[in-house]
Amino acid sequence: MTRPFRRRVLYLPGYDPIPPRRYRELYRREGLEQAAISGYGLTFGPRQDRTGFGWGIGGDFDGGKTEVEVEVLLWADLVQGSMGQSIAATYGQLLRTAWIYIGSGALFRLMQLRRGPVLAALYPVVVLILQLLAALTLGAVLGGLTGWGAARLLPYGGWLGLPVALGVIWAVLAFFRRIDGKLFAYYLMHDYAFTAHLNGAYPAALDARIDWFANRLARILRDDWDEVLLVGHSSGAYLAVSVLADLLRKGPLPENGPKLSLLTLGHVVPMAAFLPDAARLRRDLHDLSASAAVSWVDVTAPGDACSFGLCDPVAVSGVEPDTRHGPLVLSAAFRQTLSPEKQRALRGHWFRLHFQYLCAFDRPKDYDYFAITAGPLTLAERFANRHHSPGRIAKPVNRYRSKVVE
Repeated sequence: MTRPFRRRVLYLPGYDPIPPRRYRELYRREGLEQAAISGYGLTFGPRQDRTGFGWGIGGDFDGGKTEVEVEVLLWADLVQGSMGQSIAATYGQLLRTAWIYIGSGALFRLMQLRRGPVLAALYPVVVLILQLLAALTLGAVLGGLTGWGAARLLPYGGWLGLPVALGVIWAVLAFFRRIDGKLFAYYLMHDYAFTAHLNGAYPAALDARIDWFANRLARILRDDWDEVLLVGHSSGAYLAVSVLADLLRKGPLPENGPKLSLLTLGHVVPMAAFLPDAARLRRDLHDLSASAAVSWVDVTAPGDACSFGLCDPVAVSGVEPDTRHGPLVLSAAFRQTLSPEKQRALRGHWFRLHFQYLCAFDRPKDYDYFAITAGPLTLAERFANRHHSPGRIAKPVNRYRSKVVE
């Protein structure tokens, strides 16, 4: 009996406070839908390795059967800790983050790549300012009316309008914060502030978590797998780059070990790499690109306004090595891989589109997340002899090129 192809998948999410079980539910729901469309079989169950959180997959493809174990690399606790900001502190973050991106010149460099993600970055700034203006206007009107009425009844009664105005302002801002699950202004502001607050350098807690991820990956590479695949989505894409760069610096990979692959999805690398003190990330991008030990494929889509579609993360950051081995830059081509009906259903849901890489496509082409993660081909085999997608952006527009980590 032929041995099933065995893969270990480690999924590194972006800046996301949600519990990891949501990723399991998403994978199961969308995976079954994609399997029905594409004509292969997926079954789900527990893993043998119970470290961390994850799930097992059995695949039945034309090319053979597979056994897959998925593990989510958790850093949601760090995200949750960075989001526990008061309303006033969030507006302080707005001012500091805007100053970092504008003062460093990063914002203007980013605009030379894609306007979509830059507009997405400006969205929380604009929305929070509009919320503040609405609160100030309503507070001034109601406070003024209260003061005018009180002044007619009481000596010095006009002063009563001030506490009313302040109360109204605070109540309006608190209301907007309560409904942020629909607006995402506070969430995105915390996201960009987390990236920028050390001018692109990793906070100590995140640096330690990246080291833990690299050590975890090193242990898994000693086990009996055909492929170990690290998947990084959104800001998890550049963290995955740093994890693998750390792993390679720790020493040689096991001889005759599993193939090591990296799939980055919907990356936002320039939002971090274009900042002055992101030397660590720039060094990691350079070193990983120069390594032949890792098969690296980067998938984005111009239709995803939250990512830098078809922007080569190494080249645009200005750190491309003389001898380059990755990444292969491919488009998920939403306009071709999603039917007009599905495109209409997703129109305006830009946050949902940013997660489309992890979902089913009703007109799939080369990119199929579930075939990549649960199918019988390694990442390198699946995209062998492929070239970069047309429209790849490789102009090195980053002002900051230093890779020296202090």
